[in-house]
Amino acid sequence: MVVDAALVEGAVAIARAAAAAILEIYDGEFAVERKADASPLTAADMAAHHTIVAGLARLTPDIPVLSEESADEVGAEQRHGWDRLWLVDPLDGTREFVKRNGEFSVNLALIENGEAVFGLVLAPVGGALWHGARGGHAYRRDGDDERRIQVQAPPAQPLRVAASRSHHSQRSDDFLARAHREAPGGIAMVSLGSSLKFCRIAEGSLDLYPRFGPTSEWDTAAGQCVLEAAGGALVDPQGRPFRYNQRQGLLNGDFIAVGDTALPWRAWQDG
Repeated sequence: MVVDAALVEGAVAIARAAAAAILEIYDGEFAVERKADASPLTAADMAAHHTIVAGLARLTPDIPVLSEESADEVGAEQRHGWDRLWLVDPLDGTREFVKRNGEFSVNLALIENGEAVFGLVLAPVGGALWHGARGGHAYRRDGDDERRIQVQAPPAQPLRVAASRSHHSQRSDDFLARAHREAPGGIAMVSLGSSLKFCRIAEGSLDLYPRFGPTSEWDTAAGQCVLEAAGGALVDPQGRPFRYNQRQGLLNGDFIAVGDTALPWRAWQDG
């Protein structure tokens, strides 16, 4: 499928409408429920979900939508029959939303034969929007102003490493300790929520984001596409790019998101 200007602008409009729905709730009082996996759910998640699903049905009526908030309604056999689909996280970083720190996003990714071919990430607080397409370029849009972005290569010294605000593991600590010893200039940690980490690497303000622990496919697809279009990569520990809608489940394994693809991150892994 060709990712043309009409598709991009349609997706931008949908993401901005979802962001407006999120902010309407963010600025007031809201309840926090818990899903079966104990992750939080708010009215903002659902408002954004309904806005996006309805908008994509109008924009691309022939392409099914797999959203975090309706994924339980779609079996693996059904979705494996989809050559193309929208993979959506209506509100990525609900924990950050609940903390009211602004570090959450709207994620839209178009998947074709397992690959993310278009990705869009929007930060409702502040309104910054990033998008990119496979085989094309990556862009940041603020209001009506848009500029092309690309990763920083070679990376900064010290290496600017993103860390999740709400998810932590001993394996991450071990990786970062080795990186600090071996990277020229060591590392400087930057805590940031949601898929905004991928976008910061894509625009050259961060260099590396290691994640050892479960995420879901809708957490990474849009950010991966933006990052790759900017010259970076999101890969598993063996260096293979993530693919989507290929497995029975929708959980990702470990990954490394990197700006400069020549960075020797493999040497910093376990044994």
